[in-house]
Amino acid sequence: MDQSGFENLKPRLVLTGIAKRYPSVVANEDVSLSVRPGEIHAVLGENGAGKSTLMKIIYGVTKPDAGTILWNDRYETITAPAQARRLGIGMVFQHFSLFETLTVWENIALALDEHIPTAQLAARITEVSEKYGLPIDPYRLVHSMSVGERQRVEIVRCLLQEPKLLIMDEPTSVLTPQAVLTLFKTLRRLASEGCSILYISHKLDEIRALCDTATVLRGGRVSGTAIPRNETNESLARLMIGGELAECHLTPREPQEVRLEVDHLSLISSDPFGTSLKDICLKIRSGEILGIAGVSGNGQKELMAALSGERLSPDASMIKLMGRPVGTLNPAKRRAHGLTFVPEERLGRGAVPPMSLAYNALLTGAQSGMVRRGMILPSVMRSFSKAVIERFNVKCGGEQSVASSLSGGNLQKYIVGRETMLQPKIMIVAQPTWGVDVGAAQLIRQALIDLRDQGVGLLVISEELDELFNISDRIAVLAGGRLSPSVKPAETSIEQIGIWMSGKFADVMPGASACAPSRLETADA
Repeated sequence: MDQSGFENLKPRLVLTGIAKRYPSVVANEDVSLSVRPGEIHAVLGENGAGKSTLMKIIYGVTKPDAGTILWNDRYETITAPAQARRLGIGMVFQHFSLFETLTVWENIALALDEHIPTAQLAARITEVSEKYGLPIDPYRLVHSMSVGERQRVEIVRCLLQEPKLLIMDEPTSVLTPQAVLTLFKTLRRLASEGCSILYISHKLDEIRALCDTATVLRGGRVSGTAIPRNETNESLARLMIGGELAECHLTPREPQEVRLEVDHLSLISSDPFGTSLKDICLKIRSGEILGIAGVSGNGQKELMAALSGERLSPDASMIKLMGRPVGTLNPAKRRAHGLTFVPEERLGRGAVPPMSLAYNALLTGAQSGMVRRGMILPSVMRSFSKAVIERFNVKCGGEQSVASSLSGGNLQKYIVGRETMLQPKIMIVAQPTWGVDVGAAQLIRQALIDLRDQGVGLLVISEELDELFNISDRIAVLAGGRLSPSVKPAETSIEQIGIWMSGKFADVMPGASACAPSRLETADA
């Protein structure tokens, strides 16, 4: 529905004077907004601006300290998600709320307010997921799914409830470009049928392409409103951060010695739904960033596990760090050789949710002076954590804040900062800017470039092609468990990489193999 179609309609949802305060932070202060039937309304702001808290208040997860909610001309006090669902409000969360040991249909059944027989529910899941271009197997166990596939479950679970208001918190952060386009078609169709949509995303191109109106939050307060299609990315960014957006600078430099080498690595996935690695070869030198693109579920999870040491290789020499065979060493021993690691799952793998930021620093930094003769040094641990918070502008109540209290983007800044400040020789990063605002994304990308300029070798796996083109010295593609040859960004294009992501790099470069010297290596020779 275009803007002229809904602007004269009575608002479906009106928030007035919403406030939510925590002991160490004001999440929302005097926030007001309204959403009409058929309107796609963006909520913009930096990480920690209060967007997710506001959405949780609407959905009944969080109780506001002040303010009113008017729903279809009736004042409501929404005290639980079940009540919100009965009103017709659905929400797709940024952080997944799935039980990993249950199947897809079991997870979805838990969120339904009525009992549906298994076969009937499974058929409905298949029907809805395929209709919206987000196919999922209802009988698959969630723990075997990639982050992108889990996001599909969250979205489909919400769509099954046929909501009148759909809240989407970073729904496309781990979707492929094709899936994003399909989702947009779905959302536009829902809007044309009268469904209201509240949409949170840090991807400004998405906001401008999809949303009719926008409310901007800064520091928990409304700092402005906008019609996204009339704005530029730069003007929207200024509204969000209150200033100009910093740019990343990748200065050409000659890489030095090989720091990470993977030699003909083949691994059968331990997950029956996973992707086995097939003859993977790569080299990363001191002072370079190798970016790896690919559609989620094509072996990224398996490659990260093999490189981090969570999955051991058949032969120690298949993976070498600083010239030493480490394929059969565990993660702690690889860290001792200079490896740091940022996984794609923030909560649970990147950080332990109920532990403080200081103790989360200890988990990976025990070998960096935080432990001496078997004794934890709390002052060193806290000082390190404070330094990460300050350098990476992590918005929190301090180093004693528990990890789960941070917004997704601020937790990501902390995890990347923690691994960066451990002075690695090789750093492996998965989805470095997933769910972070534009300002924080630039900060993280520049931090990775700075590491590279200091002589660190980096491998970055990302589904953000623009990101890889901005920060990588070389780009390769992982498709079907196979790795393409690597090329310099200037020698290829996003369209070409897109073709490779479908697994067609052998057709484009007949006889090419990632195990053969790359164009960069050939040029150096």
